[in-house]
Formats: sequence, C-alpha cells, structure tokens
Amino acid sequence: MPGLRRRALFHLATSPVFERAIVATPAGRQRAWRSARRYVAGERLQDAVAVARALEADGLSATIDLFGERVDDPGIAARVADAYVGLAGALAATPAATWLALDLSHIAFDAGHLRRIAAAVPAGRLLQIGSEESASTDRVLDTVLGAAADGLPVAATLSANLRRSPRDADRLAAAGVPVRLVKGAYVEPLAVALPYGPQVDAAYAALARRLHAAGATVHLATHDDALREPLLADLPDAPCEQLLGVRPDAARALAARGRAVRIYVPFGADWLRYFLRRRAEAQGTG
Repeated sequence: MPGLRRRALFHLATSPVFERAIVATPAGRQRAWRSARRYVAGERLQDAVAVARALEADGLSATIDLFGERVDDPGIAARVADAYVGLAGALAATPAATWLALDLSHIAFDAGHLRRIAAAVPAGRLLQIGSEESASTDRVLDTVLGAAADGLPVAATLSANLRRSPRDADRLAAAGVPVRLVKGAYVEPLAVALPYGPQVDAAYAALARRLHAAGATVHLATHDDALREPLLADLPDAPCEQLLGVRPDAARALAARGRAVRIYVPFGADWLRYFLRRRAEAQGTG
C-alpha cells in the first residue's frame, strides 16, 4: 500500500530521533551517505558549484539550495539569511543560468530577510521559493507576492495536490510571478489535498495549462513522463525541472530535444533528512 508506506517514511524523515539514530556511529553515517550522495551535491558550497558547472557541460541549468527548514529562532533565522546573502554573492562564480532556492520556514518566514536575500541575487537570476505544508501556504504566498510587487526576482512553487491551488495559480499569474509546478511533497489531510494518483495528475495538467493560458512562465517539475509529455506538446516553451540524482538520463534527453532543463542541487550538513524525504516522496508523487 504505497500511501501507507509514504506516510510512514515521511514520519521517519521528519523525526529527529530517527535521524540521530542513523548517524549515531561513524559507520551508520557512512552507510547513509553512500545512499544519499547521488541526490546531494555535498556539504559545502564548493560542492554545489562544482555540480552546477558539470551540469552546464551537459546542457543543463542548476538551482542551488542550502538544506534547512522549520526555523523559529530569530537568531538562527538571521544567520541563515546572512548565509543566503553570501550564496547570492557566490552566484557570480557559477554558470549564468544558476539560481537559488529557499524554503521560507528556513528564515522563519521573515519577509525582511527574504527581501535582503532577493536583493543580493545578481541580475538575470531568480530566487525560487519552495512549497511547504498547507498550513503555511498563505504565509508563503503572501510573502512571495509582496516581494514580487517590490520588483524582487522571486519565483513561486505551486503544489498540484492542494485543492486551493487553482486560485493561487490565478494570483501568481496575475502578478507575473514564474511558477515551479510540482505534484506536492507533503502528506496532507484529504480535506485540503487530493489523494495521490490520477486526481493529482489531472490537477497538475490542468494547472499547467491554466498558468500557460494566463501568460505565466510555468516550470514543469516532475519526473512523470506520462504526465509531462502531453504538456510538452501543449506548452512548447515551458522549462522542465528535475531533482539531482533522479533520472539524469531523462534530463539529458530533454535537453537534447532543445528543452530547457533545470536541476535542483541541494547541499549542506543536513542532507540526511532530505534523503529520507526523497524516499518518502517517491511513494506516489513523481
């Protein structure tokens, strides 16, 4: 039962106790790293920059992200924001199409920190804001729209599984905010989210076409070929996005067809939780 497996894995992926147990010994940490390393650039910014350059050689672009989320301490949020301002400055050493990604909970949803980070992003680059749990959607959406209204280079992520996403898509399109469209990574109550499977796939396709018809730039962030291929025919200019380490052959094939392809390249010390989340999301998201 994929749904139950996914819920169980997601619970473990967000459990600090389970995370500490895995890395309690050097051998345990090493085993975990061997499994995770294909999905993670490394623990240092230099590792992410090296991956971005390697991807460019394959005709692919990169979006770099520093692991972290669910920060509620103002001091920690300020330090994370400082680190991101540094990352934005470091983009000058990366290929020209390299962007940054950020979950707003990593900076405690502080709009001032977001503006400071976005203002440091070099001209021509974007700061992609991640989608988080449905309980945070209003805060994320309002913060992104506020930054966009100030002329800052931000893009949003929209989860197709959320029942509210059609009206959120309309708001983002009206504001001219580029949208990264995903199926949805979080385990959500059925009251707010569609069950994974055909309903989410249908919602994804409808949202992609809705955004395109409204004139929005929509990035197709899915590894599901059956879903993506018809959309590629209908949205000839839509870029595609994939995760580092997931079906790299498909990414290269899309690039060879002339499609712009962007790869999410995360780095940092908190890689284990990300890897566990990838395993959970594989149970039905695409």
